[in-house]
Order: sequence, then C-alpha cells, then structure tokens
Amino acid sequence: MQPSLKPRLYLIAAAIVVIVTWRPVAAADFRVCADPDYLPFSDRAGQGFENKVAQLTAESLHMNLIEVWDTTRGPGGFGEFLARNLDQGKCDAIMDMPYGSQEELTTDPYYVSSYVFIARKDKGYDLESMDSPILHKLRIGFERDTPPEDGLKLRDLLAQAQPFSVGDTENVSPVTMLKAVQDGTVDVMITWEPAVGWFLHNYPGLVVTRVPNARTNGAPEQYLFPMSMAVRKGNETLKKRLDAVIAERKAALGEILRQYNVQLYPAAAEPS
Repeated sequence: MQPSLKPRLYLIAAAIVVIVTWRPVAAADFRVCADPDYLPFSDRAGQGFENKVAQLTAESLHMNLIEVWDTTRGPGGFGEFLARNLDQGKCDAIMDMPYGSQEELTTDPYYVSSYVFIARKDKGYDLESMDSPILHKLRIGFERDTPPEDGLKLRDLLAQAQPFSVGDTENVSPVTMLKAVQDGTVDVMITWEPAVGWFLHNYPGLVVTRVPNARTNGAPEQYLFPMSMAVRKGNETLKKRLDAVIAERKAALGEILRQYNVQLYPAAAEPS
C-alpha cells in the first residue's frame, strides 16, 4: 500500500506560504537633531563628539541613525531649536543637554564637565575661583548668557568684562575665544570646557583651570554640570532605552569624549 501523499502536500504548501510571506524586518530609525556646523559638538561630516555619540547609541539600539540638521544658534537660541525640532517630532532625541532640564525629558547623565578659566601659562595668574582677587585686575572674557556671566555680575566685574557670543551666533567657532587669550585681547576667558578642549592642542601656551562651585561668601554657584541625552517629555520608553545604553556603553562613551579632550569630573568634584 502506498503512503498517502496528503501530509506531504500539506507540508509543502505550508513551506511555500512561509517563503512567500517572510520578509526581513527593517531596523527602525533613530532620528537625532544636531547642528550642521558647530564643532566640536557636531557637523554634517560627522566630525563632532555628538555625531559619534549618536552613532554609538543607534548601533547599541540596533537602529538606523538619521541626523536631522538645524542650527542651534539661530534666532531664539537653543530653546527655539528644541521647540521647532524635538517638540515638533522632527527627531527623537538630542545628544547633549544639562541633566534635569525642565525643557525636555533628560536621560541619566553620561558625562560631567565644567566651566573653566583659560589664560596664558607665561602670565602665572592665580585663578582658583570666581573670588580670586586677581580677576579685579584682568581683562575678562566670557561667553554670553552662561553661569559665569551671572557670577561676574554678582562680583561687580561685568562692566570690565568682554562678552563673546559663540553659543548663539552662527558660523563662529569656539576657537575665537582661545585666540582672544593667545593674542592678548583678554587676559582670561571663562567658558564651557567641552567647547574648547578639542582645539587646545593648537594652543600649547594656554593653561586651563576648572571653575569650582565654591564661593567665599553666600550660597554656592554652579559651574559643574552633568550632561545627558534628551527626548520629548512623556517619551519614557525611549528614555529608558537610552538609559540602558548609557549604563551598558559607559566605557565606549567615555572613550569618545576623551578623544575630543572633554575633561570629565566626578559629579561632586571640588578642589581639595
């Protein structure tokens, strides 16, 4: 007696259905908003540390990185950049924002850095804090609309200081602040260290000193900031996924930052 062909036919038919209906699952897109021309943070060529962090994060999420370009330094500044991009759903995340910001939902921090004094080594200025007496005798440069501006105002030093508008002016590089110190336009510059660290190898005659949060009189001030990624408010699912990447890829993220000479500090770092 010949075996029935029906079971075999059923199996063949089922296999055909599987072959016909199976499709590879495409990786989802991870859209990151970034400035197209603001090194060392980001640029279209992918040369900034935010570009590298975004790529590492996308790979860790098994997603395709799509960079959505828009200036962070146009009218309205960074707040307007967030409003017209992240808040409007044009991207899913940004790679660099102060931890705990009320504007968006921030992830766990992935680095901590500081505002710094930058001066010429040959001057030997004693710059220990914003209360250092020598500041009253120096030409001070600072980046506009940053915590150092408030600190200078508290000490009646603002009138003798020169503001630099790097963070809110397109096509201006942070290098301009280093050049101002090098050529003597100012004696000391107070700025965000990650903005200038990448360029410092071209300025071996300059010395960098962290600005501590300590204050001689009154409440402490904040110059040391933990930095995070950020997503739209309410997107807890993506936040948790990014938190997991930050925890799992801590060493790799730290290596990217070191390549850009971003000085990293303990969260509670103060001078000993």
